[in-house]
Amino acid sequence: MSDTLRFEVPTALQYFASLVAEDEGFALLEAAIAVAQDEYPRLDPQGVLAQVDALADRLKRRIPADAVVLQKLRFLNRYFFQDLGFAGNVNNYYDPRNSYLHEVLAMRRGIPITLALLYAELATQIGLSARGVSFPGHFLVKLRAGKGEVVIDPLTGQSLSRAELEERLLPYRRSRGLTGDFEVPLGLFLQAAPPRDVIARLLRNLKEIHRTAEDWPRLLAVCERLVVLLPQAWEERRDRGLARAELGQDEAAAQDLLAYLKHMPQADDAQALRERLRGLADGRHGPLH
Repeated sequence: MSDTLRFEVPTALQYFASLVAEDEGFALLEAAIAVAQDEYPRLDPQGVLAQVDALADRLKRRIPADAVVLQKLRFLNRYFFQDLGFAGNVNNYYDPRNSYLHEVLAMRRGIPITLALLYAELATQIGLSARGVSFPGHFLVKLRAGKGEVVIDPLTGQSLSRAELEERLLPYRRSRGLTGDFEVPLGLFLQAAPPRDVIARLLRNLKEIHRTAEDWPRLLAVCERLVVLLPQAWEERRDRGLARAELGQDEAAAQDLLAYLKHMPQADDAQALRERLRGLADGRHGPLH
């Protein structure tokens, strides 16, 4: 009798981990799509990628072979914002579906980061150099145009001037004391975001939505992904521990909080967390190790 071959199907988290394991060849769009698998376990990321490719193919057929960069950009903006009707979900900005790319494709509504991901993918497929920009308060897209760059608001397709960008940045600078002698050049805020940072920002948007709603199971699922994505970001380990504590997973929570305190012993919240750990230990009727 021959042995039956068995293949273990990876969990959603294992699949995500495989996509974000290495910076080289980081599967940005696929990883962003995979974020939704906690909420939609039957979601097929390859099918969603195929939808995006189909949209790109339709756009390619509209663009003349000799089109220059600015012409391609005009075709892209008309197609994305007018023909397809993508826009910001201003009436329900904090709906978690705005962070799920397959839902954004279906609704034609999203938030800056998810619209930027789709916009940049279409731009790339028609030969433009497009990257996401993790601008404070509002994710942007920048495209190389000749010797310069164009910065686009993914909610509207508007090309933003230096003056407009400075104006948008001013509240952030003021809130952090980055004005006057401490002013940081605008260019530092317009650097292309590494793919890992893009996924982290997407997940942190969801994390804040679930934390505000005190939806601990969904919050924990997002925290699990952030720990996988950013294994050295100890604040993510802390937040996973706090979510686990809310769900009664005391031993796992204690392990996370201890790891955070080991690496961040002087953190502002260290004392409060030590007290939380003592409470967890009392609940388990045993010492923390």
